[in-house]
Amino acid sequence: MTWWTVATIAEVIWIVVMGVGIVLERRSPVATIAWIVLLAWLPFLGVAVYFFFGPRRLKRRTLKRAAGQKLLAHAVASIREDSEHPIARGQLAQMIVGAGEAPPLRATKVELHFDGEAAYAAIFQAIEQAKHHVHLEYYIYEPGKIGAELRDRLTACAKRGVEVRLLIDWVGSHGLRGSFFAPLVAAGGELAWFNPVASRRINWRFTNFRSHRKICVVDGQVAFTGGMNIADCHGGDDMVGSAHIGAHMSGGPAAKDAKYWRDTNVQFEGSAVRALARIFLEDWYFATEKPPPTGDAYLLPPRKEGDELVQVVASGPDASMYAIQKLYFGAITSARERVWIETPYFVPDEAMTEALVSAALRGVDVRLIVPERGDNRVVDYAARSYFPELLRVGAQVLEYTPRFIHAKTCVIDSDLSIVGTANLDNRSFRLNFEVVVAIYGEKTNQALAAAFENDLLGTRPVKNRELRREPFLQRASEAVARLFSPLL
Repeated sequence: MTWWTVATIAEVIWIVVMGVGIVLERRSPVATIAWIVLLAWLPFLGVAVYFFFGPRRLKRRTLKRAAGQKLLAHAVASIREDSEHPIARGQLAQMIVGAGEAPPLRATKVELHFDGEAAYAAIFQAIEQAKHHVHLEYYIYEPGKIGAELRDRLTACAKRGVEVRLLIDWVGSHGLRGSFFAPLVAAGGELAWFNPVASRRINWRFTNFRSHRKICVVDGQVAFTGGMNIADCHGGDDMVGSAHIGAHMSGGPAAKDAKYWRDTNVQFEGSAVRALARIFLEDWYFATEKPPPTGDAYLLPPRKEGDELVQVVASGPDASMYAIQKLYFGAITSARERVWIETPYFVPDEAMTEALVSAALRGVDVRLIVPERGDNRVVDYAARSYFPELLRVGAQVLEYTPRFIHAKTCVIDSDLSIVGTANLDNRSFRLNFEVVVAIYGEKTNQALAAAFENDLLGTRPVKNRELRREPFLQRASEAVARLFSPLL
């Protein structure tokens, strides 16, 4: 028997054994095939990736997270008692509640920020006015100008007796070291890392179970979330070249400085803040294993004040419902007038693709704004492989050219807006911890739609004919990248 025969037999046995194990985990068919292909092509590297980043690692984490959720069970009960029903999209809201997330809650204020200048100014102001606690969670925290200023403001906050808790993702903030926060810790602030791994020097696009959330909660009364991390790429107090339309709106061709990203954050106040506050406390316990602080100071009692309705929706790989994916799917399939989406990473699963296609076929105005060029070539190739399906049914795909667009938003008809941290891809829906807010009502919808229309001024439409004329090598690269969509 030759060595080639032995190697072939060993490879077949390897694929069968690992394939059976993966199939029994009952993942989606596409994800199952992708894992089997990876293990077959790269047996040694593939098994390391599978056991280090795959579902077995997740099972250990799920038990730990469940303990934190149990400790905050009273908060969940309180939030559900404060439910606001009926509303115009009551069935959609109820579906999210059925998936284990919070119901729509009242907010006294909802404000959108479309650049770092406005977003950071609002966050800094809230921190300066904090009286009891400041809770922050970020995927990326860079030790640049914005990062240093935030650290110094948090340090001053801690020195005057305010509780400061800062949770940072271990991989997302790979360029950061704990020594950067020495002044904050010395002043009494607390620092924790989310889900540490062996090395920070791992490409984030191939690292699972990260906290991709961006959360800031001040005194349980003011909350911020959205696409903006703590990074100079979003711009700060000296941001150059922001075109303003209305309040804090920038984008379109008037944005002169391409180094700053176009992004969207949302700030809200009132009873709805409790739902985002609870998510941070769960994540804090998950990272520190310390019982999370509880009480009215952290989770304010229900208040029936405010004209805005906000539903906070979180999801992660430790939950089987994938609530954010269900929110997007339900919103798109129920749309009657328009579905306007902005996302930097567009690698939809089959259900999301069909939802967009069916919406376009029934006459809904479906538009998708994506970056002209993203920051990951493989993801760009995979995304482009989905464009022909949308274009054939009348949907519009538009590439944003002035700068990189990092906003993760969705405008549905005239009464639903979605803003958060989740991209329209499998990684956000199933592999990372994310959070979005669904805002019910016309006021925020109009503001987000106006921002979308402003961004349209800086886009160019993708045409089917240009996709058909792409060189063979590019079309082949797109097809191959699409095979790995469940892992991207």
